[in-house]
Amino acid sequence: MKARPGKSAAMSSGAVRLDERWTVPGVCIFLTAIVWMVFGQTLHHDFVSYDDDHYVTGNPVVQKGLTLEGFRWALTYAGIGHWHPLTWLTHMLDCQLYGLNAGGHHFTNVLLHTAAVILLFLVLRRMTGLLWRSAFVAAVFAIHPLRVESVAWISERKDVLSAVFFMLTLGAYVSYMRQPPSMVRYGVVVLLYALGLLSKNMLVTLPFVLLLLDYWPLKRYSGFMSPKVLLRLVAEKIPLFVLAFASCVATVLSPEKVTFSKLPFALRMENAVISYVTYLWQMIYPSGLVCLYPNPTNNIPLRQVAGAVGLLLAVSGVVFAFRKTRPYLLVGWLWYLGMMIPVIGIVQISYYARADRYTYLPQIGIYLMLAWAAADLCVRWRDRRWILAGLSTVILAALIVCAHKQASYWRNSETLWTHAIACTSDNDTAQYNLAEVLLKNGRVEEAITHYKQALQINPDVIDVQNDLGVALFQSGNVDEAIVHFQQALKINPNHARVHFNLGNALLQKGNVNEAIVHYQQALKINPDYADACYSLGNALVQNGRVDEAIVQYQQALKINPDFADAQNNLAWELATAAQVSLRNGQQAMKLAQQANQLAGGQDPIVLHTLAAAYAEAGRFGDARQSAQMAMDLARVAGQTDLMKKIEGELKLYTAGLPYHQENK
Repeated sequence: MKARPGKSAAMSSGAVRLDERWTVPGVCIFLTAIVWMVFGQTLHHDFVSYDDDHYVTGNPVVQKGLTLEGFRWALTYAGIGHWHPLTWLTHMLDCQLYGLNAGGHHFTNVLLHTAAVILLFLVLRRMTGLLWRSAFVAAVFAIHPLRVESVAWISERKDVLSAVFFMLTLGAYVSYMRQPPSMVRYGVVVLLYALGLLSKNMLVTLPFVLLLLDYWPLKRYSGFMSPKVLLRLVAEKIPLFVLAFASCVATVLSPEKVTFSKLPFALRMENAVISYVTYLWQMIYPSGLVCLYPNPTNNIPLRQVAGAVGLLLAVSGVVFAFRKTRPYLLVGWLWYLGMMIPVIGIVQISYYARADRYTYLPQIGIYLMLAWAAADLCVRWRDRRWILAGLSTVILAALIVCAHKQASYWRNSETLWTHAIACTSDNDTAQYNLAEVLLKNGRVEEAITHYKQALQINPDVIDVQNDLGVALFQSGNVDEAIVHFQQALKINPNHARVHFNLGNALLQKGNVNEAIVHYQQALKINPDYADACYSLGNALVQNGRVDEAIVQYQQALKINPDFADAQNNLAWELATAAQVSLRNGQQAMKLAQQANQLAGGQDPIVLHTLAAAYAEAGRFGDARQSAQMAMDLARVAGQTDLMKKIEGELKLYTAGLPYHQENK
């Protein structure tokens, strides 16, 4: 008896629908799980000393959260070389929600990456109709070690945020293309693309990617060399090209403070072809990945350049030859080559040779090539499903282990830069940044070692010369510090901070007049330099020019009203100046009270000043009380000289007399 076709077909269709109903959510859950297996650890990571200060920890506008002022600022600011207002707003929202809790900021990055991974899977499946190949591509994208920089680095929020809008734009484009023409659906494509550009302008290449997808898998034109159809598809995307152009213009016109040495054009071209191949090798063998790869300083060996060019041409020839039978090869290859163009280095945008984060979206094209080619090559194999499943499992397991290890290097600044130094040579930037971390943590001698190593690689970096001087000054090597400050000024004579630091060192050596000259030069370069005003005031006091010192302390407080040291020193001079016309007990008392409040009432030096101010104002009871508290705190702190000085002044207050300095 023959089976009834209708029933059999219905059962088959129902089985497929049942399978899809459970498999698709299952894949999404699996993708989410592997993302969090790798990147969940970042919720316990710190901010790092690699742009996180510019983006969050040292950015007062961002730290205020979502404000109207912040919104205006986000639309115009490009001081670190990027124009991405939507990304700034997400950082502000994080500060609104989490403050400066780094784990919250990392959580947002991982959440956005998870969304991008799931969207990639759903979009690929919808475009191709192939679930497992789409799942594999999304899984590799999710946990490849090259993704670590984009996800584990808070400052690279722009990658994961723009990726979400990239995937949404692709999905909206497929919906627009597969349904009757609709301006509303096309408007959604344009809107999502605009949001992506506002997150990161590297998405300027997205219209090009859509043209590739038109060829495969959407098959909107049959022949690669079909000018008429191609022209129509390009014209369809004119609004997207206009947005891309506008994003480029906005970036160019935005004020930029980032500067770096420009490489010769020939060296940039050589580095570009080497980078294309290096990224492919790192995809296959992701070892030695770091946050910063130094720029080449000399011409790259010709054999390396020739080999890279030969490989790129060979692959291009193969994929073009198979464009009709294996169109995904051409699409994937051009996806990779095309999306890399803005960051490959032909137009220099940074001071490093390449960066892992630049591969975030471009390498999806390579994953497409490999997944589809592998499936097609073994189509006749008897147990191909089991073989492919086993191979995929091994690959993903290896990637998870490697990516988890790579993500661990981002847990704090020291591990980040130590790893970079271990995996690269002549990396003066990594040496310098590690030295900065060590100096901040009080490990001065270790910091000096790394500053000096950075200078051996590149002695013409003013920040390294200056900061080495600061470290030497802190360690007591004042003479050597002065040498490095002077060397820094040879590199740039108009650097206010270096003049300030040199002034401090000269003042420490007793060269008061020379110190005054450098403080004045710092203020000439930067009139709003409150620290320079304060230090100049101190030097003028030592020089006996108290009236001029008072002016400088007042200027420091005008710039920074909460400058406690300036409040204290100004109060001291107003209370104790030898010249009667300079004294002002009431103002001194007010300033000393403010300084004491900022110090939490626990600083013996400030209490010492407050006692003198009270005495000048005639409040001798308060003066005695403050002096006694200052003496007690000085005794506990072991400040014997200060304690004896206050003891002598306390006798004056007990006798109803204020303390005044002698004429110098």
